[in-house]
Amino acid sequence: MSDQQSISIEVPVLARVEGEGALELRIDGGELRELKLRIYEPPRYFEKFLEGRQPQQVIDMVARICGICPVAYQMTAVHALEQVFDVRITDWVRNMRRVFYCGEWLQSHSLHVHLLAAPDFFGCGNVAELAAQYPAEVRRGLRLQTLGNDLIALFGGRSVHPVGVCPGGFFKAPSIETVQAMHRRLVDARNDAVALLHWVAGWDVPRQTQDFLSVALSHPTEYPFNAGNIRVSDGSEIAVEDFEEFFQEQQVPHSTALHCLYNGTPYLVGPLARLNLNASQLPGEIQEEIAKTGIRFPSQNMFHSALARAVEILYVIDEAQRILAGYALPEHAAATVQPRAGTACWATEAPRGLLWHRYSVNEQGAVTTAKIVPPTSQNQARIEQDLANSLTAVGLSQPEEVLRKLGETVIRNYDPCISCATHFLKLNVTNSSRQDPVD
Repeated sequence: MSDQQSISIEVPVLARVEGEGALELRIDGGELRELKLRIYEPPRYFEKFLEGRQPQQVIDMVARICGICPVAYQMTAVHALEQVFDVRITDWVRNMRRVFYCGEWLQSHSLHVHLLAAPDFFGCGNVAELAAQYPAEVRRGLRLQTLGNDLIALFGGRSVHPVGVCPGGFFKAPSIETVQAMHRRLVDARNDAVALLHWVAGWDVPRQTQDFLSVALSHPTEYPFNAGNIRVSDGSEIAVEDFEEFFQEQQVPHSTALHCLYNGTPYLVGPLARLNLNASQLPGEIQEEIAKTGIRFPSQNMFHSALARAVEILYVIDEAQRILAGYALPEHAAATVQPRAGTACWATEAPRGLLWHRYSVNEQGAVTTAKIVPPTSQNQARIEQDLANSLTAVGLSQPEEVLRKLGETVIRNYDPCISCATHFLKLNVTNSSRQDPVD
């Protein structure tokens, strides 16, 4: 390749939530001159849609923000609204919400590891090609994903856009017989989860470390789902209500989606960030399985993200199994709720990372203003930073196919909530030493 070439890489399907976007890359004189992760889909106006809505409408509507992680949006919204109304949920509700969230992590992580990430590391164009080489592993992944979907439906009524959540708890408690059957499935699935962890640990991933900040919820007694303060790997611990003092959303010219920065700096949210900050909260038997892999956390290798998801898959199977082992029907599946005016915010850990909501409501409980900061927008600046680091490290003079595949792998490694299946990068190369551009 000539040092005078110009390379443009486009991602035609990339956005905040399963939308559209593009990656623009320009190399001149052998140096990376410009890199833009463009999000160009029209704004979805979800926060404006929520204005004037009653609490139950809000809970049902925010589930539609994402078909893959509706539980995260419902849990963050319901906790924030309960904070406004000063609702004291029961221990039963708190525990079952934790199980509910386990289901979402299980199905989402299984989907990403097997259908999106694994083909990148085995030279496959899609999961069908991967299944031809590793049929047992793909079947195992689909079993785990199905179990996650069914665990969501146990409390949500259905796995996609669940409808079982209400202020104060759930509309209905599942029967003891139904829960016992689910518990048996979780027990049986543990061997699959352990095998998955060691399979992913054996992937041949790039051994490339980077300097980045990890951000996640942290709780003194448990691995975080629905509660905790915000911890940063620089040693800071931030109350959820102080989020906006430290994390600033900003508009960039090349994107209709906001970029969120921590004190002006890109940062990482998601499973690797959670594990980097909370590995000590994992049960001892899971820490022993991690130790067997020879990989240590915290890790500054972004390509350990898939392994972090595999660790969390094992964790949620054990956690849901632990909670459901002592299941009993509650006297009431939901606490009584009395609306009142006020403002509150909450954060939970979606599969893809920290999710923050703020709501103001009037005396009738109707929303007057809403703000939602999803994990994908928080990771956007970090993705751009990672792309620049990774492409430079591999060598900008590499053939365009090498750069395209690496760029594809880097972006997909973050599991951004986009409508991508396997190939979503289109590489355009303009080389000043050639007469015609190569597309």
